[in-house]
Amino acid sequence: MNECARDIMTPSPHTIQSSESVKGAALVMRKSDIGDVIVVEGRRIVGILTDRDIVVRALAEGLDPEATPVSEICSRELTTIRPTDSVGSVVRVMREKAIRRLPVVEETGEVIGIVSLGDVAVGRDPRSALADISAAPPNV
Repeated sequence: MNECARDIMTPSPHTIQSSESVKGAALVMRKSDIGDVIVVEGRRIVGILTDRDIVVRALAEGLDPEATPVSEICSRELTTIRPTDSVGSVVRVMREKAIRRLPVVEETGEVIGIVSLGDVAVGRDPRSALADISAAPPNV
């Protein structure tokens, strides 16, 4: 099986403008039941923001979530993948860089998806424990 990133990615990831507030990002995450958003300026990807970033880089530092733009706390050193990259190469990148989420970007620079560690688990071995956990409905 020659699966590529496009086959296992979550399409159309949620994006948020870099000027949007941390609180706004948190509300998007809550409403959509997700743990990350892609940070963009216009349509160009400039970062990724996770729920952990909000806790560690904003709340724990005493920043005001309503006044702090996501651009101040998001991860900007991004590793991205192409939709045609093999699942094997996606796994290698995740291992080498200790990354749990990889934005999938077209040659035009447009973000079309995101591959998470859970997506890889489900795509590679749907019967694994990690795949079961990743596919399970969230705890509410």
